[in-house]
Amino acid sequence: METIRKLAILADAAKYDASCASSGAGKRDSRASGGIGSTEGMGICHSYTPDGRCVSLLKILLTNFCIYDCAYCVNRVSSNVQRARFSVEEVVALTMDFYKRNYIEGLFLSSGIIRNADYTMEQMVEVARVLREERRFSGYIHLKTIPEASPELLALAGRHADRLSINIELPTEAGLASFAPEKSLPSIRGAMGELRWRIEEAKEAGKAQPVAGAASAPVPAPSARGRRARAPRFAPAGQSTQMIVGADGASDQQILGAADNLYGNYRMHRVYYSAFSPIPDASKALPLQAPPLAREHRLYQADWLLRFYGYGVDEITSTTQGGMLDLDIDPKMAWAIRHPQRFPVDLNLAPKELLLRVPGLGVRNVKRVLMARRHGRLRVADVARLRAPMSKLLPFVQLADHHPHRALDDPAALRARLAPPPQQGSLFPDTAAH
Repeated sequence: METIRKLAILADAAKYDASCASSGAGKRDSRASGGIGSTEGMGICHSYTPDGRCVSLLKILLTNFCIYDCAYCVNRVSSNVQRARFSVEEVVALTMDFYKRNYIEGLFLSSGIIRNADYTMEQMVEVARVLREERRFSGYIHLKTIPEASPELLALAGRHADRLSINIELPTEAGLASFAPEKSLPSIRGAMGELRWRIEEAKEAGKAQPVAGAASAPVPAPSARGRRARAPRFAPAGQSTQMIVGADGASDQQILGAADNLYGNYRMHRVYYSAFSPIPDASKALPLQAPPLAREHRLYQADWLLRFYGYGVDEITSTTQGGMLDLDIDPKMAWAIRHPQRFPVDLNLAPKELLLRVPGLGVRNVKRVLMARRHGRLRVADVARLRAPMSKLLPFVQLADHHPHRALDDPAALRARLAPPPQQGSLFPDTAAH
């Protein structure tokens, strides 16, 4: 099979994996070494997947052959899809050619399981090794690692990749047992724990290095200067994971609870949420339709509240129907409407923790409010200059020339005013969803 045909098959097969963002990668440039690539270069052209996601990575599978039979996966062993497989050399050549043409800034490589986990992982690690050591590629590399692979292979993967990820697949152990019986949640979490301690060990080793010029550090001989060994790097951009939303019966509360556990126990850099997409020859146990994309969007908003705004899972999902997030309004607004006693917040006096709870105020604008009020009392015109959404913000704040008065006395009316107007359902829901 020609390489271009393989690329069409294996790039399409990789489109369901959302966990390919390159945020958090360390700055690395090849100009001094004479190699090629950079994690921070300009002029990168971005491509778009068929579902509208913007990516700047060559995002492919090594192969879509797989010995597993996960019910929700289009590449499962029982699926009737055209199969293809790249060699290590083909992936390396494609990455270099695409980079030189300024199409990509790096590589995202995943794979179906062929023969066994170790054999597949060896092939993926070899791609990264050849790019780094033989082709001196300094761009971004993300490897989707296989939890059943040996710890030694995971260690090798982290030496060459900027980020590693292991998909947790489904948020509950029961869901995984039902839809992916060959996979084990303890095995997945064990591999995540392995990556966590290796990442943290590498970071601590970097911190422990002597600082040049420190009084306690011996002065190196002239011939040794500039050649001091650096601490070994290991996946400096951390690890991420992905959960499928809507394939099983897990509620948003269960999904966010699983994500919160991953952030706390495994220091996950990101948890990605991917709305289940119906696949050919699907199991009868799977839903016939994809969940609304708004659900995926609300989960990302709730995830942001967990990581950057100090909310807990119970706060975000309390009093929601069946543990599901409100699709009509964002979870921060929903929380504020459910807790009118906490408002209005005086923007001139409230501490940072309360300001972060105000709908329409993001982390950046909260910092600006804290800086601006040092110079005088804030008024509506001052807040408007922040370009914050005033219609969302004003019902919940008090300013020198503004008080919402009784707007918070009727939460139901306030929700109706802030929620988008109802729309008539489409006769073609699948088309409307995309």
